[in-house]
Amino acid sequence: MDEPMSIPAAAALVKTRTEPLRLALQGISDRMQASMMRSAHSSIAREGGDCAAALFLPDGRLLAQARSLPLLLGSLIPAVAGVLQRFPVEAMADGDGYLLNDPWSGGTHLPDLTVVRPIVVAGRVIALAATCLHHQDVGGISPGSIPPHATEIYQEGLRLPPLRWRTASEPDPNIEAILHANSRTPANLQGDLDAQWSSVSLGARELTALSARHGSTFAPVCEALLTEAERMTRDALRRAPDGEWHWEDQLDGDGISPAPVRIAVTLRKRADALVIDFAGSAPQTRGPVNATPGSMLSAALFFMRTLAPDAPNNAGCLAPLTLHLPCGSVVNPTLPAAVNARQAAVKLSCNAILGAWSQAVREARDIAETGDARSDLPSSAPNAGVATVLALSGTRADGRRWMLTEIIASGAGAASDTAGTSGVSTDVGNARNTPVEVIETEAPLQVECYAIRQGSGGVGRHDGGHGVRRIYRLMSGSGSGSYRGERHVSQAQGAHGGGNGASSAAHVLRADGRRDVLAARARFEWSEGDRLVIETAGAGAWGAPESA
Repeated sequence: MDEPMSIPAAAALVKTRTEPLRLALQGISDRMQASMMRSAHSSIAREGGDCAAALFLPDGRLLAQARSLPLLLGSLIPAVAGVLQRFPVEAMADGDGYLLNDPWSGGTHLPDLTVVRPIVVAGRVIALAATCLHHQDVGGISPGSIPPHATEIYQEGLRLPPLRWRTASEPDPNIEAILHANSRTPANLQGDLDAQWSSVSLGARELTALSARHGSTFAPVCEALLTEAERMTRDALRRAPDGEWHWEDQLDGDGISPAPVRIAVTLRKRADALVIDFAGSAPQTRGPVNATPGSMLSAALFFMRTLAPDAPNNAGCLAPLTLHLPCGSVVNPTLPAAVNARQAAVKLSCNAILGAWSQAVREARDIAETGDARSDLPSSAPNAGVATVLALSGTRADGRRWMLTEIIASGAGAASDTAGTSGVSTDVGNARNTPVEVIETEAPLQVECYAIRQGSGGVGRHDGGHGVRRIYRLMSGSGSGSYRGERHVSQAQGAHGGGNGASSAAHVLRADGRRDVLAARARFEWSEGDRLVIETAGAGAWGAPESA
């Protein structure tokens, strides 16, 4: 029988194994993501990458996450917590699968279905594998399940609290029958769900093998990785001055009313701890721009990861954070709020955090110039703050139905040492471009223009990134669309004297020459020969132009 290790010997062993385990966990998460995208049926996941994968400890703490979509990665944390609240980990068995999309049980909006699988070794759950994927359609009053005119969650599609979906790896046929009956694209939904299950099953196989190689040190080394992430994040916070910084932005209405919707954030930093407080943000809206806490955590997690980007990619970075989201506000609505367009609120909230933090970084640099401190803190001007989402559907000339969902990028904010990047998905985004060839294969559309929208980035010492211009022509039949944009009225603010980015714009150019301008959230009908023209916003510049 082996002699038990001494505490110093165990500590030394943990230290030598943290980096190999960190890389192994990151590799598993990334392979889960790649597997899901390869297997997905809908182009929004297969090409656009609107999905995410992660690993969790049995108590729900994030252990590792794929380098994918922060908007979904952050929301996996409360989604896993929602599953654990209803299904204790002690009662889970190998091959169980759990499913949810309820925004008040940790979900985001209804098209995002989360799948969770326990990883069981010797009868004990050692971890959880989880994925989230934006499904093409889960019902509701509009094809694509993102109706810009929704006023309550019940209009947005099928809502699922945490459910046991699989037992011994076999799906519950009753649950799948309900899912199919509520989707306009049941084959795509089933294919994407299968891709999610394959992903978490791959994670279960690989993590089981990894834990076997590490033996009794697996659990303590996992804890050491969380401790290391917390330490590195707290060290980064200590380099910033203590203080309080405020930033405000606004949404271009809520889809029902054009009145601006205020997003306000205050950062309070003391020593190695940070409070992100959204007090002062608008009350929850009638339209669907509300963001539940599961969505808002994505903005906070993204920011905390930027403080120490080389730290292990786990929940340790959240330990120094207190997130305050006023109940009944646009960033923490109560049931039955409509939430399908929550991405706009999350992106502008993320921008507001970055804007407030840029003030802290400037203070740190001012202090550093006196020789009293040093500062290497990351910061940039606000990004464009928009990722346009299109849900298009219609009927071909021969009567066959078609559906397409796409995400269109914008511009990244400039930094103190570099210009912003153009035509890129930013901050909580990171979605990929859908190739023109895929669009024209899946729908009777011709993409007549896909270009950088020159001149849309803010002007400054370092210019902001430019947005994107796209023109789609409907080649046959007729159809409808849900357009979910932002920045049609407001602009991404520059930082430290830099200029603002240009606003977004969108319109339908009719075959007879008429022009129908679209608001930031709109529904439209179109017919053969009509064109949809979209111009996304530019990002803020950093610093006043040197000629000024």
